[in-house]
Amino acid sequence: MKTIAFIPVRGGSKSIPRKNIKLFCGKPLVCWLIEAFETSSLVDEIIIATDSNEIAETVNKRGYKKTVIYKRSAENASDTSSTESVMLEYLENNLQLEPDTVFILGQATTPFTETHQIDAAINQLKGGGYDSLISCSVMKKFFWDKTGSALNYDFNNRPRRQDFTGILTENGAFYISKVGNIIKSRCRLSGKISVFELPEYFLTEIDEPDDWSYAELLMRKYVKKPVTGNIKLFITDVDGVLTDAGMYYTENGDEIKKFNTHDGMAFDLLRRIGIKTAIVTSEQTKLVERRAAKLKVNYLFQSKREGGKLAAAIEICEKENISLDEVAYIGDDINCLDLLSNVGLAACPSNAVNKIKEIKGIHHLSKGGGEGVVREFVEFILAKIESK
Repeated sequence: MKTIAFIPVRGGSKSIPRKNIKLFCGKPLVCWLIEAFETSSLVDEIIIATDSNEIAETVNKRGYKKTVIYKRSAENASDTSSTESVMLEYLENNLQLEPDTVFILGQATTPFTETHQIDAAINQLKGGGYDSLISCSVMKKFFWDKTGSALNYDFNNRPRRQDFTGILTENGAFYISKVGNIIKSRCRLSGKISVFELPEYFLTEIDEPDDWSYAELLMRKYVKKPVTGNIKLFITDVDGVLTDAGMYYTENGDEIKKFNTHDGMAFDLLRRIGIKTAIVTSEQTKLVERRAAKLKVNYLFQSKREGGKLAAAIEICEKENISLDEVAYIGDDINCLDLLSNVGLAACPSNAVNKIKEIKGIHHLSKGGGEGVVREFVEFILAKIESK
């Protein structure tokens, strides 16, 4: 019995432009769900149904093994199109699928889904003789109607939250049915329906800008695992990190920067264990170019560019075929904010500006820029790798 996962993603999101490929915790939003399906031994194929060439290109660049692009029609990619319409369009264009093919509808706007949950849900559907399955979470809220009547509790005996059973609520993470049932009912659910319960944080869907920030907090708290031992690329800023942020000039107007030799050894230590290195800075100087050559860094990006330091890091990741989750970065000022907020491991020196120090999950180092802080960060990474 074949199992396919189906993820519909439009390019025309208005509330959050380019939402489905916007970086969410260091990875394009749609990729979180794709990768949960990719690592499932029970899922045979993943269909990304999109009208956007940009989304298709972003997905294809990741080199997924089981994922293919289905170009949905413009008619079924409008603001008023239903999810059922694009599901049925795909199925009617793929009539070779057997009626008992398991069909999982997944929604990219709920990125918390993990492989073990997908596998458990598939097994629940098959093992219980169900026709369809829906993912839900318990919402512990008290509901009323407009007539002033309480719908799900007795207000005269208000229960404590921990004693309140709540109500199962559709969370939109995934729906499972069979191809034959969907074609016959023209609906994602039909027949005997099973409920698969997921944690309460799944009730947060990313539809508005405020949802995005909150969802990232939840992702880092409940789902995104520490990746210290999986670092494949180390990136550092220059001024305020490799240097003390001082600007020194000779009488002839030549600029001088002070570097720390202990930091130089840090690059050698990383190279010995196969971790690539990069320097990304907004300045453009021969001095930094010479220092980078001496350190034998793999990548040097100088000068300001569209998209800032984050764009430079993404370009390196694409060349190395890795994700931002596998990147460690140390920066100190607001032009480092986007990159620090999206890498797998972020750190800042003790003299970093407050905006940087306030990034959730950032590692605060004891040394300041130019004092060997890069060496301190590298030794932290190496210790984590050795203890893994």
